[in-house]
Amino acid sequence: MIRSEYLVFAILITLIGCTSTPSSDKLPIYGNKIFEENDTIYHTVEDFKLVDQDSSWVTNSTFEDQVYVSDFFFTSCPTICPKMKQQMLRVYEKFENNDQVAILSHTIDPKHDTVAVLKDFANKLSIKSNKWKFVTGDQDYIYDLGEKSYMVMADEDPNAAGGFIHSGAFLLVDKERRIRGVYDGTIDEQVDILLNDIEKLLREYEPTN
Repeated sequence: MIRSEYLVFAILITLIGCTSTPSSDKLPIYGNKIFEENDTIYHTVEDFKLVDQDSSWVTNSTFEDQVYVSDFFFTSCPTICPKMKQQMLRVYEKFENNDQVAILSHTIDPKHDTVAVLKDFANKLSIKSNKWKFVTGDQDYIYDLGEKSYMVMADEDPNAAGGFIHSGAFLLVDKERRIRGVYDGTIDEQVDILLNDIEKLLREYEPTN
């Protein structure tokens, strides 16, 4: 099986081949698209329903009129997750007071990462739960959501450290549920780009005169 530290790069290469044409003022739109007469239908995050660290339901409508950064992790991860956590804290701290930006982290180990475990994990980070959601649910459902909606992979692997392999990708999702950026959440420079791209994406929603 592909190890997590290499998996993200394979995904990035695949996604780059499916992007829209970049422009100077707009981010690309990732994923396959369908052309129908005078309309283009883009890949979007499907409807979902998960539960967060406050035992509240989280759905697409939770992020209405927001852009958000999504990732997949597990609290007992001994490899890339601690680095991802520190990098996502950079996103949180920069946009903590911006109501248009949120963060959505999915556990890939729901058997261990119960609501109580996620609550404790979030509390140790001293984050606001309305800004950064840690969600859990049925394992197969989360894996399917990751693969089909966010185009990232996660799987159990007894030979991997911690028992799981997963992508270290951060996904930037716009207000229309389209993926607008993919970044390696373990690399400082990639997250620098993400921080700039969030601001760039928000400018797309500014009213024009």
